[in-house]
Amino acid sequence: MPTITVSFRRSLAAAAALTATLACSLASAGDTSPLAIRARTLHTMGPLGTIENGVILVRDGRIERVGPASEITVPGGMRTIDAAVATPGLVDARTVVGLSGIYNIPHDQDQLERSAPIQPELRAIDAYNPREQLVAYVRSFGVTTIHTGHAPGELISGQTCIVKTRGNTIEEALITPVAMVAATVGPSAQKEGAKSPGTRAKAIAMLREEFLKAQAYLAHRDAPPPAPTATSAPTAPPPPPDRNLRLEMLGRVLKKELPLLVTANRAQDIASALRLAEEFKFTLILDSAAESYLLVDEIKRAGVPVILHPTMWRAVGESENLSMETASTLRKAGILVAIQSGFEAYVPKTRVILFEAAIAAANGLGPQAALATITIDAARILGIQGRVGSLEPGKDADIALYNGDPFEYTTQCVGTIIEGEVVSDTPR
Repeated sequence: MPTITVSFRRSLAAAAALTATLACSLASAGDTSPLAIRARTLHTMGPLGTIENGVILVRDGRIERVGPASEITVPGGMRTIDAAVATPGLVDARTVVGLSGIYNIPHDQDQLERSAPIQPELRAIDAYNPREQLVAYVRSFGVTTIHTGHAPGELISGQTCIVKTRGNTIEEALITPVAMVAATVGPSAQKEGAKSPGTRAKAIAMLREEFLKAQAYLAHRDAPPPAPTATSAPTAPPPPPDRNLRLEMLGRVLKKELPLLVTANRAQDIASALRLAEEFKFTLILDSAAESYLLVDEIKRAGVPVILHPTMWRAVGESENLSMETASTLRKAGILVAIQSGFEAYVPKTRVILFEAAIAAANGLGPQAALATITIDAARILGIQGRVGSLEPGKDADIALYNGDPFEYTTQCVGTIIEGEVVSDTPR
């Protein structure tokens, strides 16, 4: 039997004892009464940084106060939870969880509609299943917020939404009903045979044509009635165009009400996405972006954030040139980066962002920056930093609890809290 050092044995014993204590203290799942969390290490990801021996006070589902234990008195009778480490609830910036299910069989695979290449009218909220076991699975690792929806694989596959990983209905989970419109540029959106698009040029031409149609649709729909003249009688305004759900949604992209989330991995496809955004002046967010390290200057100049592929993603096909150091490269260049769980056509289908960020931390990103990619920086890209992503007064009380360093492989997530309610308490 291998020898284990005394210090390591003590660490294991301490972690086991803390886990047992937490299992007992978290038994009040479903209770939303005022709560105090005491953590030996508290990563706020906000202005207070990391606090040793920190305290979070929670009331009515919101964070009331955060700070060192020496400065905060826990009111008598308040529920209390003790943890080794507390972080903001993790934010998965791009996933298909809830549309893609845990069994990998047709009945739980709603993430991609193959009947047409351009379908921005498909709503994520009509496909999301909050009772899907995969939602509970990622929640058990501390993931409290996910940006989910239609997967890459068609020119425009549909819409995305932002939800909390709780609730029995989409309404209970919902943060943002329509977050982005998801598009794909590159080989995965190309068709074989005589189907379109068969080439990169055809794909971009098809997108450009749809945006031009959307511009014309908006111009007709929003045109003011003709002004009467002194010599003519007032004329009735022209009838509005028939409603077109596809062009309405693309019109929202053109009006910068919604970003276009473009999955592109090859450098030439990333460059095409940047050109298209410059031409039509829409808000672009790059997704996956395996070869983005080749276009750092161009991406930074355009002010485009990147929701990067999972660090341990398979390096095959159009992602064959991915690097585990890309997150570090982009961040050092001043580009806003989040790490995602993503989607793959083969098992595991989805990944756990906690593990993906841990590997990025070990490949140049560092622990604090890695934690930012799955908390506050992910929230900033999604535009929900006012609610989640850091532990600050007034924000949602979404908190992940660990019995050690979250990025250490022996550490377990021992509790997940959403808006002050314990929603997971099985150590994982």
